Amino acid sequence: MAQKKIGKQTLQFSSVPAIASAASVVGPMEGQGPLGRHYDLVFEDALAGEKSWENAEQKMMQYSMEIALEKQSLLTSDLDFYLAGDLLNQIICANFTARFLNIPFLGLYGACSTMAEGLCVAGILLEGGFAERIGVSASSHHDTAERQFRFPTELGVQRPMTAQWTVTGSASCVVERINSSGVRLTHATIGKIIDMGISNAHDLGAAMAPAAMNTIKTHLEDLGRKVDDYDLIITGDLGLLGNNLLKELMKKEGYSTDKVSDCGILVYAPEQDTHSGGSGCGCSAVVLAAHLLKRLQAGTYQRVFFVGTGALLSQLSSFQGETIPCIAHGVVLESTGGGQ
Repeated sequence: MAQKKIGKQTLQFSSVPAIASAASVVGPMEGQGPLGRHYDLVFEDALAGEKSWENAEQKMMQYSMEIALEKQSLLTSDLDFYLAGDLLNQIICANFTARFLNIPFLGLYGACSTMAEGLCVAGILLEGGFAERIGVSASSHHDTAERQFRFPTELGVQRPMTAQWTVTGSASCVVERINSSGVRLTHATIGKIIDMGISNAHDLGAAMAPAAMNTIKTHLEDLGRKVDDYDLIITGDLGLLGNNLLKELMKKEGYSTDKVSDCGILVYAPEQDTHSGGSGCGCSAVVLAAHLLKRLQAGTYQRVFFVGTGALLSQLSSFQGETIPCIAHGVVLESTGGGQ
């Protein structure tokens, strides 16, 4: 059997689990963005017919998991575990979704890195033979996140240009231990906390860029690979400012940046005026489900390094003047050349 841990932080999945299906559900603003036609479901308004934004976010997560299962003609009972997380206190959207799905549940909190973290944990469980099939979800909602971390949107508080727009959306994946046609999950690089002393909650891209750099560099060194060994290295979510900072850091280390991008840049069009781009657990999740996996399935991409970046701050830590601890988890996704 191949050695499962390579170098400092990278795991190799010799059983090569695969993402069998994925689904994305978003709000109206995301539906108007560049990836609009690729989402599985776009709600007409941010409340999605519910009485609160929090209920709407939970509905998005539940729908995305149900659609992902439906694509494979599966029932919730066909899943061994459900891994999910969101941005809200005590990950309430994930908790309430797990209540509806009635699946053994592990709640995750990695902020914007939650989908990547979920895929890492799913890969470990599947590689270890502890499960055959796992559901992974992540969600965020612009209005729930603003109310919790900043100001209620009704106040109309002016946002600085460094700020990012929390994506209203959720995505889910069904990951299987044995699957010959899905997008293969070959490696995971588990990140570590990087805190460069930034405390501005409106400048998360700058706070997270060093964590992304640390994980990317460690991953390449662990596997003895180069940037050019990938069709794409994509972070989520540094936004415009953070992506530029990451590229500067990579250039200083001698790395090429031609194949480096960010989910927060792809999710909205410039004319939507989100300032520094998108963010939130749902951002990288919906870009993965609606865009990246489809390109891998089509063979447009053969190998992608998907690096989820998370700013692990809270209201309490911000009020106490704490700096922002950040993390980045990465998974290698490879095409099998076949469709779902």
